[in-house]
Amino acid sequence: MMVSLLTRAGCDVQTAWNAEKAMRLAQDEGFDLITLDVDLSGITGFEICSRLKANPRLCDTPLIFISGRPHEEDMRRGLELGAADYITKPFDTLGLASRLLSHIKIKNNSNSVEVMA
Repeated sequence: MMVSLLTRAGCDVQTAWNAEKAMRLAQDEGFDLITLDVDLSGITGFEICSRLKANPRLCDTPLIFISGRPHEEDMRRGLELGAADYITKPFDTLGLASRLLSHIKIKNNSNSVEVMA
């Protein structure tokens, strides 16, 4: 659903279904935004966020958690690790697209965007 939503909004979207691919894509590609779930197999989204934010090449890329974990401590932890936002499921699709596009525009003031979801 997110891929379709972001594609219709004019984004070029790539997906990673596991942590290894996510880390490889993030390091190899230049994304304007990265979305990430907290619950992943093998490694948490928090750990991926921490690794990405420690990389000087990636530390300025907005990272947005989109998670089914609405707990305040998870939100706080994600933001403390450097995430630009923490959006909980269920979410309003138009509101989600608006928030993601706002983060991209803040980063680069551009209409051409590249997103990893």
